[in-house]
Amino acid sequence: MDAATIEKYAGGGAELAESIRGLDLGDFLAFPVPGTWSIQQIVWHMADSDLIGSDRMKRVIAEDHPTLLAYDENRFATRLYYEALDPFLAVEIFALNRRITAEILRRLEPATFKRTGMHTETGEKSLEKLVTGYIEHLEHHLKFVREKRKLLGK
Repeated sequence: MDAATIEKYAGGGAELAESIRGLDLGDFLAFPVPGTWSIQQIVWHMADSDLIGSDRMKRVIAEDHPTLLAYDENRFATRLYYEALDPFLAVEIFALNRRITAEILRRLEPATFKRTGMHTETGEKSLEKLVTGYIEHLEHHLKFVREKRKLLGK
């Protein structure tokens, strides 16, 4: 895996922080697109998802072909009190997690990125695919945050 990809992954914390700059509590909890998550729910989803993602990456690095468990993101959003938690804390957790995981990734031999684990829903995943997948996951959700900001006049 090239250094630029690892740096893109590492920079995700700053991207997520920038996406919520200038928002107030009402903005975080609003549902400008009915039937979708609020910005607050998206931010906490990103924090939880990234913690799970770094766990998956670490398992692939450290263990031989580990099982990578799926989880129900909607149940996390509704049962873990996302609406009551501090969204700025979520961004801080996300950024710190990306920093330490990127530090590990920078130290790996190139062959390590070919190591794999078995995801319980989507099958075999290489470390390289996990890293690029979490970069794409952030980009996917930042589009929704930008859309909601626009609808909120921010």
